Amino acid sequence: FAGYISQVLKNYSDHACDGEYVSLRCPHRTTISIQSSFYGRIVPSHQLCPSRYPHSYATLIKEDVACSVGTSLQKMLDECQDRRSCQFLVNSRLFGMDPCPGTGKYLLVWYKCRPNEYKSKVACEDDKLRLSCKKSMVIAIYSAVFGRTQGGSLECPYQNLGMPMIECQSATALQLMIKRCHGKRSCSIYASTYEFGDPCYPGIQKHLNVIYTCDNSPLLLPVDETQPPTLSSSSSSSSSSMEPVGVGTEMALLSNILAAYAFIT
Repeated sequence: FAGYISQVLKNYSDHACDGEYVSLRCPHRTTISIQSSFYGRIVPSHQLCPSRYPHSYATLIKEDVACSVGTSLQKMLDECQDRRSCQFLVNSRLFGMDPCPGTGKYLLVWYKCRPNEYKSKVACEDDKLRLSCKKSMVIAIYSAVFGRTQGGSLECPYQNLGMPMIECQSATALQLMIKRCHGKRSCSIYASTYEFGDPCYPGIQKHLNVIYTCDNSPLLLPVDETQPPTLSSSSSSSSSSMEPVGVGTEMALLSNILAAYAFIT
């Protein structure tokens, strides 16, 4: 069960250069939930996805390192959202008009694996949230938010005190809910700043929203699906000319790019 939880809660990422296949896959009884996507180029080709053209020809082309396509997220949603797995060949034709012809591009995608069946429960600030499962079943926490979301909460309507509708969320809500509840038949916790800290300005009303499942099988993953997808999963489909010179360097660079782009979005 602990292995299943770690698979479900993990934030996955993958990438593919032009001409490579991107392949996303989730564990048994979960489906892909696309979080964010980028297609274009924001670093030089010698750092990520080297050019396919001969070096002498590549030098004649002015490489665009501020190139992005606004349709990449919708394309990933169309191809992969709510599926167990998906795979397709990456090229500029998939994303509509090419914003930088002659520049080799790449796709970065971030996703989670969402349980096929899940429940949602909300507690207003200072109320107690109780989760429970039937006999022989245990709680699996998928997500937890404590704070104030842009869309608000129907269960906890905000009083109009002249405060702007800003979003603020606790960075530790998910970890705390996992520690308190996952793997148990029932649990309870107060939706309070004493438990979660106060991620908002004083006076802003908050709520706790938890998404979870109840499951009675501790061994949900077949043997061949215990390994999560990695950033290099598409390398087996790559041609030898597309292989990076230093894999460790590329992975470190890609990790930094993912973090920066996620922060910006």
